[in-house]
Amino acid sequence: MKITAITTHLLDHKLDQRFESASSGFDRRTHLLVEVTTDAGLTGWGECLGPARLNAAVVQGMATLLIGQNPLETEKRWIEVYHAFRDQGQRGLTITALSGIDIALWDIRGKAWNAPVSTLLGGRFREQVTAYATGGFRKPGRDRVADIAAEVAGYKAEGFKAAKIKIGFDVEEDLEVIAACRAAIGPEMRLMIDANHGYDTVEAIRLGRLAEPYDIDWFEEPVLPEHLDAYADVRSNQPIPVAGGETWHGRWGMKDPVERRCVDILQPDICGTGGFTEGRRIADMCALHGIRLVPHVWGTGVQLAASLHYIAALPPNPPRPEPFSPMLEFDRTEMPFRQSILTCPIEPVAGVLTVPGGPGLGIEIDRNTLLGGVR
Repeated sequence: MKITAITTHLLDHKLDQRFESASSGFDRRTHLLVEVTTDAGLTGWGECLGPARLNAAVVQGMATLLIGQNPLETEKRWIEVYHAFRDQGQRGLTITALSGIDIALWDIRGKAWNAPVSTLLGGRFREQVTAYATGGFRKPGRDRVADIAAEVAGYKAEGFKAAKIKIGFDVEEDLEVIAACRAAIGPEMRLMIDANHGYDTVEAIRLGRLAEPYDIDWFEEPVLPEHLDAYADVRSNQPIPVAGGETWHGRWGMKDPVERRCVDILQPDICGTGGFTEGRRIADMCALHGIRLVPHVWGTGVQLAASLHYIAALPPNPPRPEPFSPMLEFDRTEMPFRQSILTCPIEPVAGVLTVPGGPGLGIEIDRNTLLGGVR
């Protein structure tokens, strides 16, 4: 079997309402899908995390190395492409672009052998995955405290058992938001906070100490991702478990934070950290060092499917009768093509998602949506 073409599909939608994290604002949702076709008639789909147009350019540069190669040899393809680009980039776009290609190749492997990707990764340890709702962004012109509290109350009404909200703007106002959200959802629903590296070390430590009474599951990206010593300080000097990793690319980007125990929870994004090939290595690294792994997810139905397969195949660590099971991050912000690109949408039922059972990623793409992807 040979790769005959690699095509990128840009999805771009102008939002009705701008929303903001501490590090960025969103007026549009723009995502990139990668389609790999073969001379055997099999097609694989992947997705890249990050700036879609830049990812597309890098994917097309990588495609010249892949046309005519065997798509089933995923390890060889990964190393060949990475090595060709390593001198100019061991992180960033090199890895995010390669992620989309790698996921598509694994999709082809699954279709070639009539097996789900999670089976090829070693087998499923779970058939269903609990989802948590991600939202709580700041929306200009609205009362932030009341708006986000009402939002998370809505997630509870929909059946979600956990939600994550955005902080990192101002410690005092952020604490008001956290308190209002906890009051809105009650003590039984899990609550996580994500600063999107908006604080400095002093602010992050103060926020973590003052937020302890609100029973927070984790404190995500408290400080800049480059500041590993600051991560370690925050972890040591406040009581909430620290999470991070969506911007640390590949095993080399994860190595120092894991070995230095900068985080309690590592959050690799399967579409940004090197795809399934690299994601397996990162999972092994976490198991070796006793670090909990809960993936980051921010994309379309392709990423939802890929992340479900990744989570399904994560071995329990440690094994026990009722082991810890990672949740799947389920983005609840405006993005109409999240589900419309799939012929069968992936939606939670009472806050729980079922891992697709078909070959490869177990999804089919609605090409009519792709044709109208930019709007």
